[in-house]
Amino acid sequence: MSMAPLRCGTIAVIGAPNAGKSTLINRVVGSKVSIVSPKVQTTRARVLGIALRDAAQLVFVDTPGIFEPRRRLDRAMVAAAWAGAQDADAILLLVDAVSGLDADTTRILDGLARAGRRAVLALNKIDRAPRQSLLPLADELAQRGIFDAVFMISSLTGDGVEDLVRHLAAIVPAGPWLFPEDQVSDVPLRLLAAELVREQVFRQLDQELPYAITVETDTWEERDDGSVKITATIHVARESHKPIVLGRGGAQIKRIGAAARVALEQLLERRVHLFLHVRVTAGWTDDRERYAAMRLEFER
Repeated sequence: MSMAPLRCGTIAVIGAPNAGKSTLINRVVGSKVSIVSPKVQTTRARVLGIALRDAAQLVFVDTPGIFEPRRRLDRAMVAAAWAGAQDADAILLLVDAVSGLDADTTRILDGLARAGRRAVLALNKIDRAPRQSLLPLADELAQRGIFDAVFMISSLTGDGVEDLVRHLAAIVPAGPWLFPEDQVSDVPLRLLAAELVREQVFRQLDQELPYAITVETDTWEERDDGSVKITATIHVARESHKPIVLGRGGAQIKRIGAAARVALEQLLERRVHLFLHVRVTAGWTDDRERYAAMRLEFER
């Protein structure tokens, strides 16, 4: 590491649902920290990814997508996103260059302006957007007058990402690091295990299941041989959802479990014995304790 003075800061990554926030965090941190899925609204907890660049430690707050809230769970997710942005040293707004200036992004821009907060803008997915649309979109956003810098990136290919990270490392305040050098996430491993299982439920079932499912890690047992035994419950809202998750003869939940186990073994770098159960928990989206487990405020 260089002898430059230490720098450290929190960076709130905000953006419309599916702007590519989690993919960016995972690329920058170089570790599977945030759940990534093609479905919108998969990030519920405020997950921290920690990246080191020379003498700077960047603590990324990966907020849930900010969108028009309709239900209590939605409102809690949006509140968590804004809380993450308000407390951060810097704000990074990620805009999907393909979707452009949609209603959700406009709402975020208005919110930043109202809060008097400045931000760094990253136009993401430039590998998929028509080239001729990029500069006009960047100009339109820059005219808002709230951005200190504008970057064009692809979280997927890595194009432009390092320039963005170097800029963030230069603007965070001087000060001691908040986390040990080898730590990439403050998320308890039990929560992370639940999130990885939930990611596989989304991936394997795709359009079949509404997103009103949650996963809880029930037990975490360290074994003498260095492996870990994890049991988790997939909570569904209705009886009719249970056979969708189980599949014929339990085939679907076996596929979900196998994929989640591989992801967990990569993350933990050891053998994992994973046991999954499905339970119908009607009304879990109105259960205060489940919000606390996901680190969200339960709205009265």
